[in-house]
Amino acid sequence: MAKSPQEEHPVKAFGWAARDKSGHLSPFHFSRRATGEEDVQFKVLYCGICHSDLHHIKNEWGFAMYPMVPGHEIVGEVTEIGSKVRKFKVGDKVGVGCIVNSCRSCDNCDNDLENYCPKLIPTYSSINQDGTLTQGGYSDIMVSNEHFVVHIPDSLPLDAAAPLLCAGITTYSPLKYFGLDKPGMHIGVVGLGGLGHVAVKFAKAFGVKVTVISTSLGKKDEALGHLGADSFLISKDEEQMQGAMGTMDGILDTVSAFHPLLPLIGLLKSHGKLIMLGAPDRPLELPVFPLLSGRKIIAGSGIGGLKETQEMLDFAAKHNITADIEVIPVDYLNTAIARLEKADVKYRFVIDIGNTLKRT
Repeated sequence: MAKSPQEEHPVKAFGWAARDKSGHLSPFHFSRRATGEEDVQFKVLYCGICHSDLHHIKNEWGFAMYPMVPGHEIVGEVTEIGSKVRKFKVGDKVGVGCIVNSCRSCDNCDNDLENYCPKLIPTYSSINQDGTLTQGGYSDIMVSNEHFVVHIPDSLPLDAAAPLLCAGITTYSPLKYFGLDKPGMHIGVVGLGGLGHVAVKFAKAFGVKVTVISTSLGKKDEALGHLGADSFLISKDEEQMQGAMGTMDGILDTVSAFHPLLPLIGLLKSHGKLIMLGAPDRPLELPVFPLLSGRKIIAGSGIGGLKETQEMLDFAAKHNITADIEVIPVDYLNTAIARLEKADVKYRFVIDIGNTLKRT
């Protein structure tokens, strides 16, 4: 007979979980493994709410596993380390992002690209090596192999640093990999949400000219005044879009809803790159002819490896880059999820786990 989540492991844990595709979250008792010789155990202090958490708890992508404790923007303080751990000590401020394990032996893993390992194990809603469900950061305690733990620089506030573990690396990595980090280049950022606002901050820190592309005129002042974007385009305004055609070296598309790609492709210079970062729940239409006339590229990018994630955090600390957040108590979770579904947040909810999650 299968053990209950409370009995699977020796370390008692508590969090909030979804039990079915309604996505409703409620208190949940479960357990974590004992700290192994290469493991880091830490007390969770904050956890960001990513848009993918919304997709997962409602099974919109079709591979949810319940009961599900979401959360992959997890920061806290080390409470215990295994005998072979060398990179961390008790009291360190640390984080865990979207991955808690990988095969560690494939070409991707050998090249610090654990995020593209065919056997990667996501932080939640996946099967761990011991056959139990992985559970995320809407909880009071985490245990992870030290390879998948990162240092949070002292100068970064923990609450506003948490979203960098997903939103930060998701935008930093493609800017670097696709060569869109050169001063004087011009990039577009489609969507000014959890990913988009951080993309603007990283791009500006690289010295890049940034145009925010949005369907909402209401975000113009925020984009230009607060985030420091250089220009703003309304994607539904044909005259504005026509005037900007052929001006951009690259575009980061952060939108996770269905939307047309043709207008965005038109904004690219020859050899320009449209990088997809959002994950719509149905296929987008791909117009080919506009790609041919200009050797343009549409590509995708998903988070980053652990080495690059640490590099991103160190860069963020150097340039004082954090997410714009709204800190919430854990009992506000379902309201926050409903607001997130309506894009009613600037720009990332972060749960104050340390002060508001109390075992019942």
